[in-house]
Parts: sequence; structure tokens; C-alpha cells
Amino acid sequence: MVVADRRLAPSERSDYKTFSSIRNTVDVPNLVQVQINSFEWLKTDGLKELFDEISPIEDFSGGRFDLRFLGHEIRKPKHTERECRKREITFSAPLYVTVQLVIKETGEVKEQVLFFGDVPMMTRNGTFVINGAERVVVSQLVRSPGAYFTTKTDPTTGRELCSAKLIPYRGAWVELETSNKDLLSVKVDRKRKAPISTLLRALGFATDKEILGLVADVDDDPVHRYMEATLAKDTAATTEEEALLEFYRRLRPGEPPSVENARDLIQNLFFNDRKYDLGRVGRYKLNRRLGINETTRTLTKRDFVELVRRMITINNGRASNDDIDHLGNRRVRAVGELIQNQLRVGLLRMERVVKERMTTQMDPTTTTPAALINIRPVVAAVREFFGGSQLSQFMDQTNPLAELTHKRRLSALGPGGLSRERAGFDVRDVHASHYGRICPIETPEGPNIGLLGSLATYARLNDYGFIETPYRRILRSMSSDNPDIQGRTPLEDITDSKGKVIAESGKPITIPIAEQVSQLKPRDVKVLPYVTTDEADRDHLSADDEEENTIGQATTPMDAKGQITTDLVEVRVGGSEAYTYVHPDEVQYLDVSPMQIVSVSTALIPFLEHDDANRALMGSNMQRQAVPLIRPQAPLVGTGMEARVATDSGQVVISETSGIVSESTSDHVKVLGENGEQTEYPLTKFVRSNQGTSINQHPIVYKGDRVDAGSPLADSSSTENGELALGQNLLVGFMMFDGYNFEDAIILSEDLVKDDRYTSIHIEKHEVEARETKLGPEEITRDIPNVGEESLRDLDEEGIVRIGAWVTPGDILVGKITPKGETELTAEEKLLRAIFGEKARDVKDTSLRVPHGQHGKIIDVRILMKENGDDMSPGVTKTVRVWVAHTRKITPGDKMA
Repeated sequence: MVVADRRLAPSERSDYKTFSSIRNTVDVPNLVQVQINSFEWLKTDGLKELFDEISPIEDFSGGRFDLRFLGHEIRKPKHTERECRKREITFSAPLYVTVQLVIKETGEVKEQVLFFGDVPMMTRNGTFVINGAERVVVSQLVRSPGAYFTTKTDPTTGRELCSAKLIPYRGAWVELETSNKDLLSVKVDRKRKAPISTLLRALGFATDKEILGLVADVDDDPVHRYMEATLAKDTAATTEEEALLEFYRRLRPGEPPSVENARDLIQNLFFNDRKYDLGRVGRYKLNRRLGINETTRTLTKRDFVELVRRMITINNGRASNDDIDHLGNRRVRAVGELIQNQLRVGLLRMERVVKERMTTQMDPTTTTPAALINIRPVVAAVREFFGGSQLSQFMDQTNPLAELTHKRRLSALGPGGLSRERAGFDVRDVHASHYGRICPIETPEGPNIGLLGSLATYARLNDYGFIETPYRRILRSMSSDNPDIQGRTPLEDITDSKGKVIAESGKPITIPIAEQVSQLKPRDVKVLPYVTTDEADRDHLSADDEEENTIGQATTPMDAKGQITTDLVEVRVGGSEAYTYVHPDEVQYLDVSPMQIVSVSTALIPFLEHDDANRALMGSNMQRQAVPLIRPQAPLVGTGMEARVATDSGQVVISETSGIVSESTSDHVKVLGENGEQTEYPLTKFVRSNQGTSINQHPIVYKGDRVDAGSPLADSSSTENGELALGQNLLVGFMMFDGYNFEDAIILSEDLVKDDRYTSIHIEKHEVEARETKLGPEEITRDIPNVGEESLRDLDEEGIVRIGAWVTPGDILVGKITPKGETELTAEEKLLRAIFGEKARDVKDTSLRVPHGQHGKIIDVRILMKENGDDMSPGVTKTVRVWVAHTRKITPGDKMA
């Protein structure tokens, strides 16, 4: 096999030959914006919401103290991202909160700015550095709060009976059911069932007449009278007080009921904003589903009435039920909301402590906000989330694509989500509403299939957490004074003030006619339906909004002016799976790009439309496993997404300003901007990724080069000239070779191995700690018992291996001795002790050695000591970390694709 070693220069590479059948008119948005926007929301509105929720905190009696949180401020981080990675600490910033304490007895107001702990900060690439390691918080796809109506076929009667669930953001679940005897019942938090009339009476609709009046216009089926049947069965409670007591007995069996307790219970269950919260999203969804316009985030009596009315309407066949897998009913909890939920847990724990301290504080005059507040629960909650949550994950850093895909992942698993054991087929399946929002191809092949997905290329989140996708609005008119009217085809005659026809209907407007039209008094002219590239003429639609529209494909035939040139357009109507053909006048929107239905990883596959879906799924997943090679090559055949992926992954160094390169070395690039300011870009050199691959940036510009803002300055692993480069451009022979290439076996030419075309660098980290032990301190030293000088040749005087040394299995990296317990000495040991004194003291060799099967070159050594201000575990006096790099050639058994 011969290798086609064709490398393109940057100048050639920028001049692509495109075979695309349409012009891609809409730029791909920033691919990590979902993470960044969500964290920015947390820093401003998210934290403010939390502090407003728990303000004010009063003591249990409510008569002594009143504590309020007036505002918060996140100050500058103590260390840079780079320092945090190097010192293996968390990249965080201090949170300060202004707290006001009112002493009610005296009216005195005390105000303090208190430190509330360090909050991990997001890097510009959408990741967190926790203890020196990059982590990603994966967005969670969960069922949205709101009301859901489902129908089930009754096996006895064959009727479709409706049931409803009212799911809050926080608080008690309410479930309503219809029985085959036309009885309507309610369950709160999966407790005992009660007739719905009992709950309505307890809410203040005391008489049968009142209750029947609430549903009179919808409960009008001559055969099935649901409310009448329910009232006939509900004989236990006929007044409001009886209903309250009966409802209390159902929810609190075994406790003595009283009307007052029952009222408090209902008040706390549904109408107390401390105990029940629909959330902004829940209220929006509930209003939309029930056709009401409430603003409060707790429930109202009207909500219950409308729920019952809607259930009866669905039972009577006059309204449709909900599809719980539709993306209008599933929303994304991004990083900001996930951290906010965890902080809420910490703040509520803190609130309990504050209340206890308020009650026990004897002297109000000496009490201060600082004396009442203990921030430990808040700090512990944040640490618990980043260290232990299922959604806070070690970032996949195998290559830039793996990083980017990890940040765009959607998980239906995690706290408050599904479990892989309980998830059925329906929730895993591709749904029509996924179009342009969630990739139908990229998902794992194992037990998590369909539960982990990836955002589609153009998708974004709206304020409620629902996924939106952009569409180009079809325009049907244009102002006569718009210069762009030239070349368009009017659908009506354009006349002047005297009625003379200047432009005829159905004929394109030429340059002379356009000049005449521009002189007329401005008016809207009907033209052939068209789309533009302006952002103002694009709408982002959620899955619910899409239901009301007719949407054509991006490949709809158009002329250079964006006018639709075909008589029939292939469209999706009302967000359905089926395609149909309609006249251009009936189309409201067009897709922005054929790429918008798939994820970034899938969009990198050339000629995807010719791929079998199962193989495309494998290809999307396997690209993320590509190991960075020593000499990356960008693909000769690409899709145009390669540069965008490399840029947005954060691996490529991008110039922030336009200017001239003033300095370009192996470890930094300096750019002199047009404003005269010089910007330095430090480069990452041979850093170990989370997966043990090497991240090494090198400049691709030279001193004196002119660069524009946004252009690449340095490549990283798996990029070439600012483009993603996961493999090599080889000459491949599709032929038989004595059966050696049976099925997925591949034969390589020897040149490929010799020329290091498939050679990668891997870095391993080794660490040793010197501790205080009961028998004395451990010591890092070159003076190791029973070790010859040959084995110590690469160690310095402190017993630490030198940078640049080549090591093999068993070689000492760091010499360390540990005291042994005093034992009875033999005659020989006594003699040695007498001759050599301290030399032969009782210690054992606990040196750090190269593990079996590893070898390589020492590329870095770091020594951490308490006296240098480094964070150390208790009892540790010194820590030495050693990084060993080795190259790995391709060998039999490696996977190639």
C-alpha cells in the first residue's frame, strides 16, 4: 500500500472547492454558548433568586430578629486558570453577600458584608477546574413542571379514560384519575385517593350546586356525567368543614384531625411559596395548557377548577391528551440551574442553623449577622455537587471533538431524572420534535442508548430551558424604496401616482425600473416568497411553537435573490413526521441548513446522507476516540465544520485583536494590535489530558505576519492550521489481500509505522508523599539502603529524578525511606550498626519506581511543600509529582476507522 502524502499549505487550504448544492447562509453559533450563558445567568439572576427566596429569616417565635440578604458580589479569582491547573487546585472566586440584621426589640439595624465561600468559576471554554482536573457539568433533560393529561383504555368498557398529573418544580405532586364508573378522584403525593369533590369543597366550593356550576358547560355528555357521579359517591363530606377533616384523614392517617390543622395543611401543600413552587416554567406551561393567565408561582383555586374541566373535556373526546416525550414537555436544566438547586439545599440547611442560633442568642445587643451565619453547609453543598454529582463529570479530553461533544451532551439520567433500569422504549426513541434540537444519530450504543443525546448544531435554550432551533422566515412583501427590490418579481402591478404601470406583475424588476420605483412614495409591494440572510428575518422556535407552522427544507430551490423558484415545496406541517407538498404561499419558514438536524460530531461526516443511520451513529461516537497524532493532518475531504469545531473546543489559540505578530516562539505568541497594545498568548506545552494523551500547542504564525481578530495563532493536538485533524490522508486500496484484511482487519504499509504517521504521545503522572509516621518522618533522599550507584545515576542530590532522563520499568523516580519498627538485632546487624552508625539505621526502601510495562522520558517534576504555601493533606510533609512521556507506535490490535 502506498501512502499519498499530500499536505496542503495554509494558503491553499483556505481556498476550498465546495460541492454543496446550497449556499450555507447562516453561520453556526458558538458551540459552547449553552454552558457559558447558563453560568452567567447563575452569577447574576440565579444567586439573586436564591437569596430572595430565603429572605427574611426570622427566629422561631418571629418576634426578636429579622435577617435579610440584600445583594451579592463575586470578586476576582485568587489564581488564574493556568495556575490552578499547575498547582492542582480549584479555579474559584470568593462570594460576598451583604447581610442585614434587624433587632426587632430595639429597632436597631446591623449590616455586614460576609464571605460565603469560594464558588468554582467556569473557564472561557465552558469547563471547571476542580483540584487541577477539568470537569464538565452535563445538561440534564427532564420532564418540565406543569400539567400532563394522558389517556388509558379501560379493559372492561374499552373507553379512553383521562388521568392528569400536576408536577411542580418543588412540592407535592397532584394526580387526578377517572374510573370506569365516571368517578373523578385525586391523590396528593401518592397518598390515599379522595373524590375530587372533597378537595373542591375543602377549597371553598361548599355546595353541590356550586361544584356542578363549575363544570356545567363541559360536563354535558348525556350518558357520562362525571361530577354528578362523583358527588353521588362522595357522602363522607357535605360541608366545607367535613371536607377539610376528610381530606386531612386521607393525607395524615393516624393523626387527630381538626379544621384548623386541615386548613393549614392545604395552605402549606399548595399555596405556601416556601413549600410549593411551580417555578417560572411550571406556571408558563400550566397557563398555556389550561388557557389561563395567572402570575403566581403557587397554585390557585382556579388552577384546580380548570384541571378538572380539562379532564372532563378530554374524557368527552373534545380535546387531545399530551405526548410526554414531545420536546415541548421536556426541558433542559443547564449548569447554572443545577448548581442553583444544589446551593438551595445548602442555604436551607444554613437557614435552620440561623433560626436555632437566633432562638438561643441571649443578648440581642451583641448579636451580629456574622455570629448567626455558618457558611459550612453552603460550602459543603457546592463541594458535594462538583465532587460527587452524576452530572459533574471528568471531561473527556481525548481530542478537541471529544471535549466539545461532552459540553453539548444532554443526559436524561441523574438526580430528578430517569434511571436506565426504568427507562422504557418510548423515552429513548427519536421523536419528531427532536428535529433541529436533539441529534437523531449521536447516542451511545449500550444500556444508555437514547438516554444520552447531543444538542443539534444550531440548537439553543430559551429562558424557560426549552430547546429552540432557528428558521428563516418567508417574506412576501418588500418596501418599494428598498434597493434590494431590483431583480425581484412583483405579484402585483406597481403604479405611479397617476396610475401608470411602472413594473408589471410577474416580470422581474430591472435596474432602470428599480430606480423608477425608488422615486415613488414608499409602499409595501407583494413579491415572490423569499428568504434573506439577515438575523432579523430568523425566528427561533421551540417544539410547541413549531406545531403551528408549515416549514420547508433548506434545500428548497431558490434563485440568487432567495426567491422560491418551485411551484411546490416539500414541508413538514405542524411538527409532524410526515412530509407533504404545498404551494409556496402556504409556507411560513425554511430550515437554515441541512446540517441543523444533526449534532456537531455527525456534521463532520462527509456525504452523511449516503450513510446507513447505524453506521453514522458508530462514526459519530468513534471520532471522539481518535488519539492525537504527532503529525496531524486536516482531511482533504471535509464538511466545512472542521475549523469551527477546533476553534470552539478551546484547543486552538485564537487572536483577540487584529494586528502584527511581534514574537512567535515555542511557548508564546505576541500580537501588536492596531491600537498599539501588545497581547501575549502563552502556549500549553506537553500537558497531560484527563485521558493521558498529550496537549501540546505550537505556533502556526511567524514574526511579521498580519493576523485578523478570530484567526488561529497556534495549533494544538489533533488540529492543523486551525482545523480539526483527527486522522491521516492515506491512499487506500479497496481490494482483497490473501484474506488478511477479512472483515474489519486492515493491512498497513511498513512506511506508515516507520514514518510515525500513526504515532502518538502519552503522558503518565506519578506521585509520592512523605508523611509523618508513628515511628518517625518518612524522608525523600538519595541515600537508599541496598541500592547501587548505577540505579541512582539519574537522581539529583535530593533523590528526585532529573528532567530529560530516560526511564524503564523498575527505575527509581523518587528515592524515599520509611522508618521500620525497632526489632531485635542479629549479631551481623549489631556489627553493621557499630561500624556504620546511622548509615545502617532501620529503614525500608519505599521509593517511587516506574511501574511494570511503562517507560519514557521525564518531562516535568514538581515539588510541593507546606512551607511554600501548597495545600497538603494532614500528616504530609512533602509531595513530589513526576510526569513521564512516551511515544506509542501503531501496533496490531489498535482500532482504525
